[in-house]
Amino acid sequence: MLPFKRLSDSRLAPAARVELRRSQYRAFLQQVPLLYAVLIVNTVTVAVTHLRVAPVYLSVYAPLLLCLFCVVRVVMWIRSRRQVLSDDALARRLRAMVWMAAAMAIAFTVWALSLYRYGDAYARSHVAFYMAMTVIGCIFCLMHMRVAALLLTCIVIVPFALFFGSTRNPVLVAIAVNVLLVAVVMVMILLIYYRDFTTLVESQIELRTKQTETQRLSDENFRLANLDPLTGLPNRRRFFADLDAQLAPLQGHARAPGSLAIGIIDLDGFKRINDLYGHAFGDRVLEETGRRFAAQVTPHVSVARIGGDEFGLMVVGATAYRQLLDLGDALTAVIERPYVLPEGAARMSASIGFANFPEAGETTLQLVERAYFALHFAQAHRRGGTVIFSPEHETQIRHLNKIEESLRRADFEREIALHFQPIFDTGLREIMAFEALARWTSPSLGVVAPSMFIPVAERCDLIHALTEVLLRKALDAARSWPEAVRISFNLSARDLTSPGALDRVIRTTMAGGVAPHRIDFEITETALIQDFGQARIALEALKKLGARISLDDFGTGFSSLNSVHRLPIDKVKVDGSFVAGIEREPAARAIVKSIVDLCQNLGLACVIEGVETRAQMVALRELGATVMQGHLFGKPVAANLVLDTYVREPLMPWLQAL
Repeated sequence: MLPFKRLSDSRLAPAARVELRRSQYRAFLQQVPLLYAVLIVNTVTVAVTHLRVAPVYLSVYAPLLLCLFCVVRVVMWIRSRRQVLSDDALARRLRAMVWMAAAMAIAFTVWALSLYRYGDAYARSHVAFYMAMTVIGCIFCLMHMRVAALLLTCIVIVPFALFFGSTRNPVLVAIAVNVLLVAVVMVMILLIYYRDFTTLVESQIELRTKQTETQRLSDENFRLANLDPLTGLPNRRRFFADLDAQLAPLQGHARAPGSLAIGIIDLDGFKRINDLYGHAFGDRVLEETGRRFAAQVTPHVSVARIGGDEFGLMVVGATAYRQLLDLGDALTAVIERPYVLPEGAARMSASIGFANFPEAGETTLQLVERAYFALHFAQAHRRGGTVIFSPEHETQIRHLNKIEESLRRADFEREIALHFQPIFDTGLREIMAFEALARWTSPSLGVVAPSMFIPVAERCDLIHALTEVLLRKALDAARSWPEAVRISFNLSARDLTSPGALDRVIRTTMAGGVAPHRIDFEITETALIQDFGQARIALEALKKLGARISLDDFGTGFSSLNSVHRLPIDKVKVDGSFVAGIEREPAARAIVKSIVDLCQNLGLACVIEGVETRAQMVALRELGATVMQGHLFGKPVAANLVLDTYVREPLMPWLQAL
């Protein structure tokens, strides 16, 4: 026999013990009807065979009480099947069941042995048979309850063997020996079965634990695959999956205008913050942005980070024009609040473009393209505001698509030309440079404005080839100008951020026949914002070549003193929007005065663009500005007219009188 301590389940972990108890309880619930059926049927048969020979209290009343008790217990167990027991309640019930099994074993054993002295040899043999068979049946029913089964075996088999072994009847003694041996074998089988049962439960627990861990890892992988680790918002994958799921039931069925809208949010000025304070600070800003956007999430509005400083919006239901504008205003308002972090403070704005289903598109691709178009429109015309894609935008898209198609088929050498506008020094009363301005006359579209075809060329990767052609033509024209006159040429942001394109610019410049010190390369603030680090490397390479660098449209974007100080800039061109009304608006005068003083303090040349009237020129000269550009000094002319129009002809009398 195994040592008694092996009978304990204390070796199991607490969770395993709890699960073992529940498994025992479930298994026993299945055996309860059979257990009590065996007891009742066997007890009734013994009572019937002793009706005429045993006293009434033993042949009728005692078995009746025992059978009624069994019936009550069966009913109680059946009613308790649907009960959900706590771990402690389950443990108490199992302990009570063990003691109940012991009490019932004692009661039935005492009753059976009390009947033995009544009746003939057959009746006595029936009592022995009843006790042996009943205890075997009960042990089988209690196989999952080891303690109860062993206790039952001891309570019944030990008295049985002692009682019948002491009768000196060879048959009964043999029966006692046989039953005792069978009981020993059954106990061994019971222990082996219970060990296997416990092992099975432990295996199930281990399997469930592994399944739980696998599910946890799967959920974690799903979370990592669908959530942005920096902001905690859904990522690009999740955004488009959710969008596809929302669109699926709407496509091919009755359309429900206003049922779905998507938006694209871009953080205006984030790249400047990233370059100014570093990527670690930028990450903190994005984390705070994620928290601010998460606070705006509702059952109808979801926000996801779809890349860099871009966020996606999905609006279900509340997509009326006014509702989308209000939502856009709320989101831009939370972004415009100052970002006060331990490393420093920063401010920025956000532009948002919305596209409605099905007005703007019926597929994911169409909606996203329209939302991006609305975003770019907002950044170009309503920076920091919200734009909802409209039929007018659809017309613009078609027009831009036509421009792209024509641009891809265009012969740049034949169709692209340059016009040149003078940059005038009112102090020296002479032209100091000409700015090269691209012009495109398409055979199919006619004259296309640079503001239209340049962005298209950048978007469809034609800008590098276009820049190379334009730069070569600009240098060809400048070779015939006086040595003192410079050429000012605009570079695209894509030209600066692409090493291959920059190499072509340098090669074309070296082969152009114009001394590099006569060349001014103009860059916009957009070029700096896109990739400050790469832009600085490109500008330094151009400076080493001998060229000068001008920062164009200063003041219209996200310029900072730090950016101007950190870049190898020689000249600042102030946007013409500050000039309109300068002769009568103190605010405009103050801004221009600040920029002029800044340039003087930093040793930078300053060019004022957009000068249209003499009054503006006079006001600017009073503020200390001398170098200007605008229609007042001359309109752009073709390359073959530059010398005759501006170089060989004398200055206008009023310019001579300056």
